[in-house]
This record gives sequence, C-alpha cells and structure tokens, in this order.
Amino acid sequence: MTTECSACRGGVVKPMDFSMAFQPIVNVESRQVYAYEALVRGPKGESAYSVLSQVTDENRYSFDQSCRVQAIRLASELRLQDTGAKLSINFLPGAVYSPAACIRLTLETAREVQFPCDRLIFEFTAAEELSNPRHLQAIANEYHKHGFAIAIDDFGAGYANLSLFADLSANAVKIDMALVRNLHLRPKSQALIRSFVAVCAQFGMTLVAEGIEAEDEYTALRECGVTLMQGYLFAKPAFEQLPSVHFPTPGIPVPRISAALLPAIFTNLI
Repeated sequence: MTTECSACRGGVVKPMDFSMAFQPIVNVESRQVYAYEALVRGPKGESAYSVLSQVTDENRYSFDQSCRVQAIRLASELRLQDTGAKLSINFLPGAVYSPAACIRLTLETAREVQFPCDRLIFEFTAAEELSNPRHLQAIANEYHKHGFAIAIDDFGAGYANLSLFADLSANAVKIDMALVRNLHLRPKSQALIRSFVAVCAQFGMTLVAEGIEAEDEYTALRECGVTLMQGYLFAKPAFEQLPSVHFPTPGIPVPRISAALLPAIFTNLI
C-alpha cells in the first residue's frame, strides 16, 4: 500500500501563478508532430526565469507537482490527445521524495481529464548534478509501471555523462543544443551524433535533437540519421496554444545508422 510522504500530507498548493507554453518535437521523416513539450511561463506569458527564480527548497515539491497538473490540464483543454502526439513534461528528481506516493496526483489528474498515461513523457535535465542515481532509477521504475516514458534532457551538457546514459532505464535522450549549434561546420560533433543515433537504435531508445535554429543544422542532423527534432526552425513555444509547425523543404534522405558502424565512427573522432 502506498503511503504519503511528509511533503504530501498538507496537499499541494500552487506556490506561484504560472502557466505553460507548448513547443513541438517533430518527426522530420513523417512530417508530423511526435510530442509537445510543456514549458513553464508566467501567467501572462512571461519568461521561464520569471517563474523558476521563485522556486526554493521549501516550495520545490509543490511547484513540481503543480507543473504536472497545469501541463496535463491545459493540454487536455487544447485537445492535444486528439492530435496523436505525446505530452512531454519536465520534472525535478529532487522534488520526488517517494516515487510511488508522489506520482498519485499526476495519475489522478490524467484520469480526471482522460489523458492517456502512455502518452506522457517525463524529462529531467542531465545538466544538473544528480546526487542519488539510485533514487532516479527508482523513479524511472515506478513511472514505467504506469506507462510513462522517461527522457534524459540536455544530454551532452553540464553533468551529463555516459554512465548515466548506460545505467538509467530511460526511453529517450535529447541532445543538448550546444552539440547542435553550427553542426554543419563541426565534423567531430557530427561523428558523435551519428554514434548516438546508432547506440540509441541498438538499445531501442528514442533520440531527439533540440535547439535547431538554422536549415544548415537541420540538414546536417538529417545526414547524421536524426529524425526527431525540436527548435525555432520548426516552431517557437506558443503560450497556452499548440503552435503551427514549419517543415523545411524535404530532400535529404535519412540514412539508417547501424550499430555496426560504431567502431569506424569512434575511430573518426581521434
């Protein structure tokens, strides 16, 4: 039986006023939206920083819980579930005290608005230091029980490392925009991304490249075998809306990167 942790006992009170913007993750091969990421914004569309700067150790739990509720409710109001796309929500592993207890409000909200649990993705940023990898794995195990997917965000930045990639049972990894920026001019970064494509294919993981702003970056990613992308080139985040999507002119076929190419790829990095 799931018991409440101390953070749950008083209920969840939204610690500050905020809403959400939505930005699509697109499949450039099928030219469809794969998922919409919910991004926190101020009540009138103010920046994420205007909200995140108010998060403290004392309100971290209620903020994390409130973000989930806000994202799921608003997505349901926008009929996101009718588009066939998934909903991606950022979460704070440090705000999850008991994985089984702290997921209950998320489940109740999804059930209340009839949002399918198997269409929910929970992202955590690998750019921040994780003090307890075992706790993160416990969260992943619990979320998988309910059909949620887990994504490693900002991979390649901050504290992200191959050990996290190898040990955590994540469903997806999002390549940080620092690796994507000016990719067409950076052959070593191209080789790295090809290797990530091959490894993800071998382990059945989804790979997303984020922060794409230029068609040259898009073309280079296509040539590396990436099919899921996110960035201003396709759509900027839309406040309390699902934005329309711009797809660049097709013409670059997506190569199939095999794990058998890994040795050659890593040799090219030397």
